[in-house]
Amino acid sequence: MTTIIEIAESMQQDAWKVINDTNIIQIWSSIGATINLVGSLKMGLLVNNRDIDFHIYTTPFKLSDSFSAMAKLAENRFIKTISYNNLLGAEDKCIEWHAFYEDKDGHSWQIDMIHILNESVYAGHFEKVAERISAVLTPEIRANILQIKNSIPIEKKVMGIQVYKAVIEHGIKDIDSFWQWREQNPDEGINGYPE
Repeated sequence: MTTIIEIAESMQQDAWKVINDTNIIQIWSSIGATINLVGSLKMGLLVNNRDIDFHIYTTPFKLSDSFSAMAKLAENRFIKTISYNNLLGAEDKCIEWHAFYEDKDGHSWQIDMIHILNESVYAGHFEKVAERISAVLTPEIRANILQIKNSIPIEKKVMGIQVYKAVIEHGIKDIDSFWQWREQNPDEGINGYPE
């Protein structure tokens, strides 16, 4: 029987194939950007949601650079859709890019590229969160997180950070306990994991 760790590792290998095929790191680097992998793939916790997250920084920030990188990415024939959200005037101080890549098996991968101004309150935040979570992952904690994440139906929107908090800080070990915990612990948004 395939273990949850093997399922996750296989999916993570597929995610890296998407990253390599799109040349995404080199594309952003070519405009002078620093591109950081964040989120579940960075922590080895990607399992059932085909989502790859990057945070991107440039000095100075130029909107035209962001569009230039996306134009290069769009040349890849497996990139089917790209959407854009300008949050430069909001607290986030970023541009959100969401690209959808269709792999050879017909699976759709969402690639989130958040181009963040250096003065944003979120600059470097999720890189630190990934480091803190990675530092406390034991084999048992990793397996519990992956099992819970794999048990959540795709249509149910649950932020990974909620699962990490439940398992790491509260010892939750299975999906039923997670749903009970979640009822008693309302969503704290993207800042749900402490500094």
